[in-house]
Amino acid sequence: MVLETNITKMFGIKHPVVAAPMGPFYTTQLTIAVSEAGGLGVLSHSALISDYMSGKNPIQIMKDNMLEVVEHTDKPFGFNIRTSRREVDAPYLVKKIPEFIMSNPKLKEQCIYAITSAGSSKTLPQSKSYQKLKESGSQIKHFHVAPALWLADKCVASNVDGVIVTGTEGGGHQSYEKVSSLVLLQQVMKKHPDLPVIACGGFATGEGLAAALSLGAGAVAMGSRFIASEESEFSKEYKMIPTSSKAQDTLLVTGALGPIRLWKNEYSLHHGLVTDKKAKMAEEAEMSQEDIIAEGKAYEAAYTGDTNSGAVLLGQSIGLIEKMKKVNNIVEEIVQDAEKRLKTAAGYIK
Repeated sequence: MVLETNITKMFGIKHPVVAAPMGPFYTTQLTIAVSEAGGLGVLSHSALISDYMSGKNPIQIMKDNMLEVVEHTDKPFGFNIRTSRREVDAPYLVKKIPEFIMSNPKLKEQCIYAITSAGSSKTLPQSKSYQKLKESGSQIKHFHVAPALWLADKCVASNVDGVIVTGTEGGGHQSYEKVSSLVLLQQVMKKHPDLPVIACGGFATGEGLAAALSLGAGAVAMGSRFIASEESEFSKEYKMIPTSSKAQDTLLVTGALGPIRLWKNEYSLHHGLVTDKKAKMAEEAEMSQEDIIAEGKAYEAAYTGDTNSGAVLLGQSIGLIEKMKKVNNIVEEIVQDAEKRLKTAAGYIK
C-alpha cells in the first residue's frame, strides 16, 4: 500500500512526511536522511550567532548546504528562508538563492520546495530572481507557514502554492492566537478546501499522520521527532530530551520573533510571555545589541549541548517519542502505522 496524496505527487516523493525547518540550526545531514528515506528533507535557514560573529555569510552557508545535499542524494529536497523583519539577510537570500539554484542543473532538478516563514508570504514570490527561476522551467513550489487562519488567508492572497498549517503544540515560534493543530487544520480546510496543505505541530506518529490526512492535509511536517534521530546535527544531550519527556514539559515564552515553545529548563522558566505583537515590538525597541547576542547564544548553547541554561526548542509531541532512531526507521514506522489506522477507519464506512 502507498499513501499517495496531492503533496507526494506535487514533489515526487514516496511518503507524505516532510522535515520542518529548524533554523538557526544546521540540518544538512538530516535533510539528506529524510529525502533518502522517501520524505522531503528541508534545509533550515542556518546561521548560528557564532557564525555571524566570525563573519560567515548566511548566503554562502545556504549555498554550501545545498551543494552538500545534492552530493549525497539525488532525491527532492527544499530550503527555508525566514522573512521576518529581524532577518536582515532575508532580502539577499531571496535574491541570491534562486539565482544559485538556476545556475546549477542538479540543484534546479532536486531543489523543488521553498518554504518561507516568520514574516511575509510575499517576499519570495515578489523576488525577480525567484520569478526567473520559475520561468526557467524549475518545478519549485513555494509554501509559507500559517500558524493562524488569517495568516492562511494572506498566504492565499499571495498566490502561494501551499501552506504549512502549524498549531500551537509545535516547537519553535508560534502565533499569538494559540490555536491547536486539530482546530486550525479544520479551519483552513473548510475555508480553502483546494489548497495544498502540510500539517505541522504535534505530529510524531502514524496515528497523527492518519489524522492529518483524514482532515485534508497532504502530509505532515515534523521537527521534534526528527531532532531525536541518529542523523540530526543536534547535540546528543538535545536529542535525548524527547525520549524521556512528557507533553507537558514544554511552555510558551517570548522568543526572538514572538511566542516560542521551549522545553522547561532554567532558561525558559525565567522568561515571560508577551501577549501580542504590539507588546513584542515594544520589548524589541528596548533590546540592546548585547541582549540580541545573548539571545542568540542561548539557542546555540542548547544546540551544542547545554540543555540546562540554553534555549531548547521542542514541541508537545515529545510526549509521543520513546527512543532515538534512524530517520529511515522513523519514516517507515510512521507510514506503516498510518496505513493501519486508515484501513481501520475505512472499515467504519458501510
